[in-house]
Amino acid sequence: MTSIADGSVHIQTSAESVPSTPAWFGEVVLMVAHLRKQGTLSKISERVRFARRRFGHYEVIDFLAVLFGYAISGERTLEAFYERLQPFAVPFMALFRRDRLPARSTLSRFLAALTEEPVEALRTLFLEDLESRPLTTDSNEKQTGGLVDRAGSGWVVFDIDGTREAARQRALPQTEDVPPPFRRLDDVCAAGYTGRKRGEVVRTRTVISQAHSFQWLGSVGNRGNGRYRHVLSDLAGFGFVTRGKEYAVLDHPLVQARLHLPPDQVQQRPESQMVRSLYDCPGVPVGSEGGSCRVVVATHPASKQKSSVGVTRSDLVYELFFTNLPQQAFTATDVVELYLHRGAFEPQLSDEDAEQDPDRWCSHSAWGQECWQVISQWVWNLRLELGHQLHPDPVRTTEFALALLFAHEQRREADGSLRVVYGASIRSCRPCPLREQCQWQGSTTKKPRQISVLLHPLVVGEAPLLWRDWSRREYRRACIQLVRQQCVKVEVDPPIARSLTLTSVPLSRAERAHYRLTFAQRLARNARLDTSGRVTIQLFGVPEHFAISLGLAPV
Repeated sequence: MTSIADGSVHIQTSAESVPSTPAWFGEVVLMVAHLRKQGTLSKISERVRFARRRFGHYEVIDFLAVLFGYAISGERTLEAFYERLQPFAVPFMALFRRDRLPARSTLSRFLAALTEEPVEALRTLFLEDLESRPLTTDSNEKQTGGLVDRAGSGWVVFDIDGTREAARQRALPQTEDVPPPFRRLDDVCAAGYTGRKRGEVVRTRTVISQAHSFQWLGSVGNRGNGRYRHVLSDLAGFGFVTRGKEYAVLDHPLVQARLHLPPDQVQQRPESQMVRSLYDCPGVPVGSEGGSCRVVVATHPASKQKSSVGVTRSDLVYELFFTNLPQQAFTATDVVELYLHRGAFEPQLSDEDAEQDPDRWCSHSAWGQECWQVISQWVWNLRLELGHQLHPDPVRTTEFALALLFAHEQRREADGSLRVVYGASIRSCRPCPLREQCQWQGSTTKKPRQISVLLHPLVVGEAPLLWRDWSRREYRRACIQLVRQQCVKVEVDPPIARSLTLTSVPLSRAERAHYRLTFAQRLARNARLDTSGRVTIQLFGVPEHFAISLGLAPV
């Protein structure tokens, strides 16, 4: 050891290597303690079975332990994760009551050999674990977010969308005198739409989320552009709101007749200057089979730049929204607001990419990649659950914003529809930043803005549209940041010497053949023995009530 004395600062150095505890190790300890208390780890060991040679003494739970740690850590690659974990491999595996850490090459072989049956068993456990513990308040009262329509009926909203990962492929000569090229990603990727991502091939993952709690319900990955139509076919009979690209619908006589009339409503989001005119068209034949569907056509003036969404015709941009929600409960504005605002899925996918990035390549096999993505979504849900235990806040209720317009006049039209003239207050128009664009004479006029709306003979509920949910980020980040900057002490005692001398017992032929061992015998090969050294992990900064809920002993 050497030292340097400089005034009041005394610096000492040592050649001995003492690795620092990874910042994410504390969160791994808390999450594994929660899984062990709920019996989830035991269920995985008993129900997710996969037997194959060349795995050494390891079983499925050993490899899933590595994937759980990898998802929690946020490390960019498995190589970086193993480098940080290696000095703490013994206490890490001891958390799962296992002995040795599988090598990275062994994990790669396991993921490459996985089949559909164990992954589907893992997916089933994932859903059972999610449904077994609903989010609760401080008084352990079960609460479910939802949507209350204008008729007073309750709805549960789910988001379904696709996310993709592109892969680069080196150009290779393809002539008769050379064999065909072999691509490692042929089983998981195919040519398809890459979006803004660079690559020649792509893999699409269709994900399902509960829109009120932001919990993942599952994901299905496929080569190329995916098979989202098969996922949507399983949801037949459910209410839906989606944006469409079937612009041939605009030429349908029912839609054309509606577009020649004044719009039903005008929609504008607070953070945007775009004003959409909405035309509600019920009972429009859509698709090759001509199924009846409610279509909401949104139009706005075209700008100098080409619109990335919709089709431009005669200096107007047309957007299509398809739904089967009843008109009596959801107006055209409600449908568009549900899609663009409260039902927006992109922020959640962006958070997932920043924190976990489950689309990154963990395996070159389809089922190996599916296994990793199920574990990644599991960790996301566990963070939400533990965050709610830290801050058991009740569900919040948001009422969709009402317009600052008041009905001044009502009159019947020749076709039986009702025209309502709305007008704002001049006190509302004066401080408005959009007054110059909204009113013809701008700030020089002394009259407030007036608009007229044509209402068809339709009875719409008078109740407000209510959205009940929780914060998207608060609880997850509370779990992530709880012990990230806190000290974690890890101590591993030397193994206890066995007092009894084991006598060698001849092995039978079935016992010598590893593939014929029972599942219990296979699981016991890498189990942590009672004679192994005791592992002591001390966490700081954990609230006492939170530690008790996880079954941990506060100091």
